[in-house]
This record gives sequence, C-alpha cells and structure tokens, in this order.
Amino acid sequence: MSNEIPSILSHVSIGTNQFEAASRFYCRVLSALEIKVMHQAEGAIAFGRQFPEFWLQQPINGQPATTGNGSHFSFIATSKEQVDRFYQVAIAEGGTDAGEPGPRPCYGEPYYGCFVYDLDGHKIEANFWDFSLGNP
Repeated sequence: MSNEIPSILSHVSIGTNQFEAASRFYCRVLSALEIKVMHQAEGAIAFGRQFPEFWLQQPINGQPATTGNGSHFSFIATSKEQVDRFYQVAIAEGGTDAGEPGPRPCYGEPYYGCFVYDLDGHKIEANFWDFSLGNP
C-alpha cells in the first residue's frame, strides 16, 4: 500500500434499519465498482479498495436510521461500463432509480454517472470522469 492517500475523507457511515438486506445490497452493488468488504463487526460492515471508507451500520444509539434530504454518497468508477453495471445491479437488488447512467454536462464535460436510492432511501451515486474529454 502506498503512503499517498487518494481520498480527502477518512470515511463516511450511513445507518440502516435492515442490516442484513442492506449489507447484501451493498456487497453486490459495490462489487460492480471493484469495491470490497474491508471489515465486519456485529451490526457494521465497511467497504473500500485500499482501506475502509464507506461504513454501513445499525445506529449505535439504538434509534431508527434516517436519511438526509440533500445528502448523497458518491463512489468512483473506473469506466462508464462500471457506472452502468452499478446502476443495473442496484436496480436489480431493489434500489430505486434517481437518475439513469449518462453524461451530465452541468457537472462538466468529462462527467458520466448515475443516481439510485438504496433500500433505506439513501441517495447513492457512481461516477466516472473521462478526462480525455477535457477538465471540469
């Protein structure tokens, strides 16, 4: 592992009210982006490529998990095909469409992505930046 850290955040955590189903959903959906399970504990699972950056867990305080209006979590894809696969798997696993895969010129010429709501209603995204088309 390199000493260079490719992310600006240590990690993010989201809560779920259906841990087993949500764990299966994320295992399948994130595998489309070559993201794997990095750590598991009772009521928590962490995903990443080099270190655990995305955590799914039952809320520690025992209260129901809720979603935030206006917040979403985006995962980096290495190709347009990965974005397409992420979307297809998410929908097949019970996710809800929030924006089919495609370019979004408002984000910049190189952007290609999709949006889905997970089983708990969290908005998630996969995106690929094709810098051969220019910079954002």
